[in-house]
Amino acid sequence: MVTTTDDADVIVVGAGPAGSGTAYWCAQAGLQVLLLDKAQFPRDKVCGDGLTPRAVAELVRMGLPVREADGWIRNRGLRVHGGGHVVELAWPQTSSYPSYGMARRRTSLDHMLVDHARAAGAKLVEQTTVTAPVRDEGTGRVVGVSARGAGHSKDEPPQTYRARVVIAADGASSRLATALDRTPRTDRPMGVAVRTYFRSPLHDDPWMTSHLELWDGEPGRSALMPGYGWIFPLGDGTVNVGVGSVSSTSAATKVDYRDLFARWTAHAPAEWGLTADNQLGPVRGAALPMGFNRQPLYCDGMMLVGDAGGMVSPFNGEGIAYALQAGRIAADTVVQSLARTSRAGQERALGTYQARMKDDLGGYYTLGRGFVRLIENPKVMRVCTRYGLPRPQLMRFTHKLLSDCYEPVGGDLMDKVIAGLARLVPQA
Repeated sequence: MVTTTDDADVIVVGAGPAGSGTAYWCAQAGLQVLLLDKAQFPRDKVCGDGLTPRAVAELVRMGLPVREADGWIRNRGLRVHGGGHVVELAWPQTSSYPSYGMARRRTSLDHMLVDHARAAGAKLVEQTTVTAPVRDEGTGRVVGVSARGAGHSKDEPPQTYRARVVIAADGASSRLATALDRTPRTDRPMGVAVRTYFRSPLHDDPWMTSHLELWDGEPGRSALMPGYGWIFPLGDGTVNVGVGSVSSTSAATKVDYRDLFARWTAHAPAEWGLTADNQLGPVRGAALPMGFNRQPLYCDGMMLVGDAGGMVSPFNGEGIAYALQAGRIAADTVVQSLARTSRAGQERALGTYQARMKDDLGGYYTLGRGFVRLIENPKVMRVCTRYGLPRPQLMRFTHKLLSDCYEPVGGDLMDKVIAGLARLVPQA
């Protein structure tokens, strides 16, 4: 399908889960794919490293091995601490998703995904920094990107790569989207999180742990700090430990997260092993753009997938599941568009990408925005944890809602209530 002036059918910028997933599905469908990334793999990314059943289902669709023998650790669900209670919430039993989550360091996960895309036929070009979109002088449509490879002098003109469609999977700051004035919306939630790794006896715990209250000392007898904490076992002798916070607007809370992290872990139980001697690497942070905070998701030859389109869930900070889903839908949209025989027909097909993403997630993300407005009020959060956690039925419902592991069609009464609410509210 590549024309005489194009380097590929599709250029994908960024080889994280969103970009590698998009590249895999496009290549699997027979398209020529050029995947560009500024780093060299394997490389690390700031993340909690936990995968919900929804994310696991996307990996299974891609044909990736998810057995424990393949280096994964599976978990049963979430252990929640808050309001003086400790509650274990198993992942829901549904027909759409497996009943387990998984964890794996992003260093390994992203390398696995990019190798999977290459095995399907995508061409990976590493250590290449994309500097700007290339636009057609007559129509303004994006027809490629300019980039500088490793060792490329700034005094030299950048290299130009051309394709029929460009996919921006270049993260929360998305240089490509910014260059086209697709700036983040200020009325959408924004999260901030920091994490590091520890050697810990909790490394093979079958539950991921979430702390909804962070105490600067003994719980109930010291200062309650803003935010939430997590401990995700990795099964290799280490755990991923982090803290985060979320704001209902892009003006995320002005918190010194590294200080918050240090104060929380300093008072963690000794048996967890979260000591300076056991810490592996620095505490690193990242922004979590939520609820489709950058739109349009498609316009003038360029799509946004993953963090570039603000696809992190406002409910739980999960981004990998939606990055992989967006890559799959974006690829299908591109494949269908390139089968059209006219430019107008191709644009109509490409224009369905945003509608398909919003049909599936728009209402859910709107509910998430309301949820964030509630929990960012410390008094409301205290009431929810103190009086909500001891109620099993309420917590099972809440867990389905927050983890996005409900049946969109059919299912039990809880599934129908969540699906009904997501349909009734306006799309994000």
